[in-house]
Amino acid sequence: MTSRHVVRRASEAAFTAVSGGFSRWSIVDESVPGAVHTGFAVCELAPGASVPSRVNWFEESVFLLSGSAVMDTPGGSYRLGPGDYGLVNTGVPYAWRNPGDESARWAQMQAPQPRGRLDGDTLPVALAAPGPVLPVDPRDPRTQSFGHISPRHMDPGKQSQDLLAVSASMRTALLVYSGITVKMMVDSDLGADLSTMFMVQYQPDGVAGAHDHPFEETYLILEGATDATFDGATYRLEVGDVAWAGVGCVHGFANAGDGPVRWLETQAPQPPPRHSYRFARDWTYLRDVLHEEESA
Repeated sequence: MTSRHVVRRASEAAFTAVSGGFSRWSIVDESVPGAVHTGFAVCELAPGASVPSRVNWFEESVFLLSGSAVMDTPGGSYRLGPGDYGLVNTGVPYAWRNPGDESARWAQMQAPQPRGRLDGDTLPVALAAPGPVLPVDPRDPRTQSFGHISPRHMDPGKQSQDLLAVSASMRTALLVYSGITVKMMVDSDLGADLSTMFMVQYQPDGVAGAHDHPFEETYLILEGATDATFDGATYRLEVGDVAWAGVGCVHGFANAGDGPVRWLETQAPQPPPRHSYRFARDWTYLRDVLHEEESA
């Protein structure tokens, strides 16, 4: 059976030059069997380098991992630093530039997956001369497609009004259950139609039982370590490692350390309002019940 998951180690990161000073480590693309809705990569932009303005026939979400860079859009220019994230809707022109003195790195989520036979579903377009550069400020209506998140925003015991106001999305409150904390970042409230991006944190006792989805998921580990199981194969994932689970891939997670484990997670397409999760334990229970009824 064709594998429905992929694991890429941080030590295996291979950045390919795209243009002057811009490179990508492509992790989920057309080379991954079963991947259709997800394009996922880590991008790097050198000091003084830029990415020419373009328009995509897909939705793109970004999360700054290190350094800083400026994204130019028709609505303004915004400086993104570590923990900042944003959404570029389908058909919206944008460009990148790095006026700083250190390289910038960001996670890049594309949905649906770009098609190489169609020039990556990307075309060069002109963009008006950039204006003043604004910082990412979720309270400022001009930056409503951007937000910021940090480890302190994932602590359920330290939530306050100023911490809740970290995203243009209304779904900024923490979802806490079974030692697991989830905070939405890019979703329909932020303007996304095809994908989601959010932060997940497991306490030392955090466990998610085996389950699968009718959509694809990607996980980039940012802190700690987790034991992740995909279709029966278990991997120890650590900082910088990336995993992808396709539709129908049964997966589960358990914190593998004494402190929290935190990762960036994406989904494509957006989860349906019902039946987003199919837990293996429920179907095993039903199978046992039916077997008992047949045996009675």
